[in-house]
Amino acid sequence: MPTLALAVSPAAVVTRFVRSEMIESLSSDYVQLARAKGLSEKEVVNKHAYRNSMIPVLTLIGPMAAGLLTGSTLIENIFSIPGIGQQFVSSIPTKDFPVIMGTTIVYALMLMVMILITDILTAIVDPRVRLQ
Repeated sequence: MPTLALAVSPAAVVTRFVRSEMIESLSSDYVQLARAKGLSEKEVVNKHAYRNSMIPVLTLIGPMAAGLLTGSTLIENIFSIPGIGQQFVSSIPTKDFPVIMGTTIVYALMLMVMILITDILTAIVDPRVRLQ
């Protein structure tokens, strides 16, 4: 139940975003050219439209990780699951500053790692992004 509560909203946002990007990609000139060259619909979608649609989606997923991290704090408190989020929330009223600062640093590091992974995946998917 906690996993479902945490995953439903981001899954809906990503699904809607992928759909709109695919619609935009399928009506573009390079997809029409691929169809005119005689490629099957599966090849057109997989090799041309899907790959170019995933570039904006990857940039959306990076900041969404921050929402999942902070949302997990709320889910841990609602479902009484022991974790770093519950430790963070319980340390605020007691003014346990080392725990608050440590948890904040851990969240910040996890966010930076997620954004780094997103940038690496974007460079893999889109060769125009790679450094020379």
